[in-house]
Amino acid sequence: MWGPPGVAYVYLIYGQHSCFNVVTGPDGRPSAVLVRALELDEIGAPVRAASGPGLVCRALAIDRSALGLDLTGDVLWLEALPAVADADVLVGPRVGVGYAGEWASRDWRFWVRDSPSVSRLRLNTGRPFQCPKTEA
Repeated sequence: MWGPPGVAYVYLIYGQHSCFNVVTGPDGRPSAVLVRALELDEIGAPVRAASGPGLVCRALAIDRSALGLDLTGDVLWLEALPAVADADVLVGPRVGVGYAGEWASRDWRFWVRDSPSVSRLRLNTGRPFQCPKTEA
């Protein structure tokens, strides 16, 4: 997570599940985004086959050997998809971090409205995300 932006940060949780993060901040500063779900377009893939960080790694066969991979390479990469309407991007508090005190209630979880890969509990309970205005 302290590495340069655009690389994979993969760690083991509960001693059994890999979690895949995309490092996003400058080198030497911890900053990453956890990939919690994927919408699989593979024929025959169960709709909810990748609806959780451990299931994402299982679906993509990601393990800790992917740690530090360049996400613009030819092993593991990110692709641009069609844009999602701003009103369909929802935001709410993260899941399973009650131990984090005041940070647990921060709106640091984002998802697409009506996505079949979002946990049913959260599917449409968030608020539309409003990008903060930045000064030019």
